Amino acid sequence: MKIPKRIQPLVEEGLEDDVLSQLMSGKEASVYVVRCGEDIRCAKVYKDADKRSFKQAVQYQEGRKVRNSRRARAMEKGSKFGRDQQEEAWQNAEVDALYKLADAGVRVPKPYGCFSGVLLMELVTDDDGLVAPRLNDVEMSYEEAVRDHASMIEYTKLMLCAGIVHGDLSEFNVLVDSKGPVIIDLPQAVDAAANNNAQWMFARDVNNMTSYYSQFAPELASTKFAKEMWALFEAGELTPTSKLTGEFAESEHIADVNAVLDEINAAKEEELERLQRISDANDED
Repeated sequence: MKIPKRIQPLVEEGLEDDVLSQLMSGKEASVYVVRCGEDIRCAKVYKDADKRSFKQAVQYQEGRKVRNSRRARAMEKGSKFGRDQQEEAWQNAEVDALYKLADAGVRVPKPYGCFSGVLLMELVTDDDGLVAPRLNDVEMSYEEAVRDHASMIEYTKLMLCAGIVHGDLSEFNVLVDSKGPVIIDLPQAVDAAANNNAQWMFARDVNNMTSYYSQFAPELASTKFAKEMWALFEAGELTPTSKLTGEFAESEHIADVNAVLDEINAAKEEELERLQRISDANDED
């Protein structure tokens, strides 16, 4: 097929030799099957920010660390340079997450690097060498559902131990090969400790998986792995070897509403101060 414009520079640099087919086009990227020497890999071409349909990206970017202070200031001010840096950070987030999760023992595609907004990574295939199907396209037995659900709970536990929450995990972001599930699509991955939305995102991720597998193994629907894992994580007691039960006793403690309101008001004041600093900096420019 004709080589897409965004992939052409990689061909010229010798990183890819040919584009064989388009695999899919999603809300934040298009994915192609490419040939790199004797290897068949996939190339994920990120869409520009104004063409992405991924909603509420700001919620996912909260808490992401930027080492360079000049870049951080530019991103906060929203200058053109800052927007470019924000875009680069969005693209690199998936690469960083893939390397980190692979080291943690989570099954993800092996990354080969991100070049000019194009992520090169392993093509996950089935036993026949064909592209592995998404979980939502797979019919499974009761035994397979129980086994693969256990694998996904293990992977989400290892992710949380590594400080990462997928943020958009569902049956559409999991591939299935002969060894079981493989987690994909991680540009929106969030910092579990630094992002205020991490807890509900984690719960949604885990509950999405449980809801899907419970179609084939109904008793899974009553498990409470998300709450169990997050409670252990908050207490600093979650480890890669933690044995989970799927059970969780709800707290009967009455929330201190006034303390919560004080925290909200303090956060509002901090945000107003931040906006004032941006305004002052713009006036100086």
